[in-house]
Amino acid sequence: MAQLPSQARVVIIGGGISGCSVAYHLAKLGWQDIVLLERKQLTSGTTWHAAGLVGQLRASQNMTRLAKYSADLYTKLEAETGLATGFRQCGSITAALTAERKEEILRQASLARAFGVEVNELSPAEVKDLYPHLNIDGVTAGVHLPLDGQADPGNIALALAKGARNRGARIVEQVKVTRVTQANGRVTGVDWTSGGEQGHIAADLVVNCGGMWGRDLAAQNGVTLPLHACEHFYIVTEGIPGLTQMPVLRVPDECAYYKEDAGKILLGAFEPKAKPWGMNGISEDFCFDQLPEDFDHFEPILSAAIHRMPMLAEAGIHTFFNGPESFTPDDRYYLGEAPELRGYWVAAGYNSIGIASSGGAGMALAQWMNDGEAPFDLWEVDIRRAQPFQKNRRYLKERVSETLGLLYADHFPYRQMATSRGVRRTPLHEHLKARGAVFGEVAGWERANWFANPGQDREYRYSWKRQNWFENQKAEHMAMRTGVGMLDMSSFGKIRVDGADALAFLQHLCANEMDVPVGRLVYTQMLNARGGIESDLTVTRLGETSFLLVVPGATLQRDLAWLRRHVGDQRVTILDMTAAEAVLPVMGPKSRDLLRLVSPNDFSNEAHPFGTAKEIEIGMGLARAHRVTYVGELGWELYVSADQAAHVWETLVEAGEGLGLKLCGLHAMDSCRIEKAYRHFGHDITDEDHVLEAGLGFAVKTGKGEFLGRDAVLRKRETGLSRRMMQFRLTDPEPLLFHNEPILRDGKIVGQLSSGNYGHALGGAIGLGYVPCRQPDESAESMLASSYAIEVAGKTYGAVASIAPMYDPKSDRIKQ
Repeated sequence: MAQLPSQARVVIIGGGISGCSVAYHLAKLGWQDIVLLERKQLTSGTTWHAAGLVGQLRASQNMTRLAKYSADLYTKLEAETGLATGFRQCGSITAALTAERKEEILRQASLARAFGVEVNELSPAEVKDLYPHLNIDGVTAGVHLPLDGQADPGNIALALAKGARNRGARIVEQVKVTRVTQANGRVTGVDWTSGGEQGHIAADLVVNCGGMWGRDLAAQNGVTLPLHACEHFYIVTEGIPGLTQMPVLRVPDECAYYKEDAGKILLGAFEPKAKPWGMNGISEDFCFDQLPEDFDHFEPILSAAIHRMPMLAEAGIHTFFNGPESFTPDDRYYLGEAPELRGYWVAAGYNSIGIASSGGAGMALAQWMNDGEAPFDLWEVDIRRAQPFQKNRRYLKERVSETLGLLYADHFPYRQMATSRGVRRTPLHEHLKARGAVFGEVAGWERANWFANPGQDREYRYSWKRQNWFENQKAEHMAMRTGVGMLDMSSFGKIRVDGADALAFLQHLCANEMDVPVGRLVYTQMLNARGGIESDLTVTRLGETSFLLVVPGATLQRDLAWLRRHVGDQRVTILDMTAAEAVLPVMGPKSRDLLRLVSPNDFSNEAHPFGTAKEIEIGMGLARAHRVTYVGELGWELYVSADQAAHVWETLVEAGEGLGLKLCGLHAMDSCRIEKAYRHFGHDITDEDHVLEAGLGFAVKTGKGEFLGRDAVLRKRETGLSRRMMQFRLTDPEPLLFHNEPILRDGKIVGQLSSGNYGHALGGAIGLGYVPCRQPDESAESMLASSYAIEVAGKTYGAVASIAPMYDPKSDRIKQ
């Protein structure tokens, strides 16, 4: 073994394609003192047996950007390093066997056009022309991506390793990291062992690229890295005479993919119910290992494949392969710095798309480490989305049995996970269940998405058209628009910030004015140095030195990490209070009438104006009533201690019978908010979106003095907007919008929707999305003078565009 250094700038743990890519890209940025340690041999975990498919289209623009970067990098690596990567752009075809799958792949084709990925829609006959061996019985459509390809995964990793070495990185095999050391909340280095020797490397930064070993390594430091290995199967045929290079073929309705390789066919599967593996850890000597065959498990896939590809009936099986890969609870990998420990970075959990993703992921992580901020919005794969409870092994084992299969399942909108449910419930869960709630899950929270009518099945029936709850959503939506509705939003993240420096701390982090009277509620954003939005929240001043921050449930860990990162030596305490209080939004023109029936307090505009919070009596309990809304109507959010939540809920339900009170779910809340053009973090606003271009300048007060992001706001005001957030309504009331549908301005694709839903009060599907300005600071009038359309599954529909909210543009209703 080569002599290991006693210190390094960064230690990368794991020599699969992910670790090699991180080392390569850090070295390319000019970093010195890079050390990569591999417990056995490079590629010996998962990389060596990966199928090597390199697809460019992903579910979002930035994930597609990373996949396209990978493909571009792999075309250049051989010339740079002299190692053949086997990468060839043979194209890929996805064949649909149902009407619903046809709708899905045509929507994917629209998405590809919006993202600048070359794409061709195919009739069944055209699928046959491109793939003559295919039995097109039942095929409804196809999509062809000519620049997709396949590669040799092991050789790509070795080429990345060589490129890193050529730039000075040290890559050492047969060295196992036994522990990441830490002190005072920061990484200090790694302990290692090798062939009976052991030692320590001091380092400021560590990157966990440990794949299926990564979870247990992270757990030693209290870092949440929820992933679990599953068995992944494929067969390779004997040589087939006359078989020439073919596109990669995916038939997701039969859970199968096909790859021609050296005159043979590789048939792989993403079966609906997978086999988790390694529940009790992975043996020390695991290296280039295979798992036992399970032909019974694979047989249904093979039977369908022989029908779909008749030549397989004559081909012998050369290899039946079963090897482990790591999967995550939401089928997205993890990048970024762990919120629990400064200097602890992660790139792991690739869900069978590690080869296509690792080139771009390594580049993005290296840039992030170098600059101190992500190069663009990476929230989809950000490690901070992981919830601490998700490292529970039983939870992971059950969930990944489902997520492997979901890769090829229909990606219906609003699809809910079936496994590992019921982990986090609000105090009102059983009350809502008894009233017909149909639950969805976000960050582990069970949330009522819609309420079934008496006699109606309490389940989702998925479709790309109107789903079985569409009319339920409409009734709930219109109740909040015309009467009164009540939701359970106890899943909101609630953070207390207290201390002598609390005001100064929040003034620095928040763009709006925080020095407000006690009882005032402020809508604000926390910005980064580029003016991008790190957090979208409300802040209520509870006392001179006490503030309550309310954030989306899904971003709580991210927001806590952002706050803690900026505390320094200020006299501030930051406390997660999420589980302590239930939140009951009471919304609609009759909300004041309802509250007057259950409380002696004064809810008039004069006594309780918009944007204020007051303690109130309700029934026999107490609550804090925040006059604020996310649906665009008169209303209050009632914050109630968890122990009194059921009593307050029962009091409101009983009193509301005479007013027609309707229990409402998250789907109705979302359709209301999109009519009002309220932004949604993670879709409409991210750390890449400038707060002024997002149309949120009203919540930015540059006159208050210095705050994080202020300079970027002032610069943007000077140089002008380069794009604007706009709202669209389809003039045809039938099509549905979800997100990512292409926006056409005067017939040309200029962007895609960031979110969409149905506007039941406006009478059509509504979308939000950014439209580039044709020249710097193009006026709103000029932009609105154009004609707009939205593409849905290959068809174009005319749209009315607006910059002001189409519903109640002056916000008269919320202040009535």
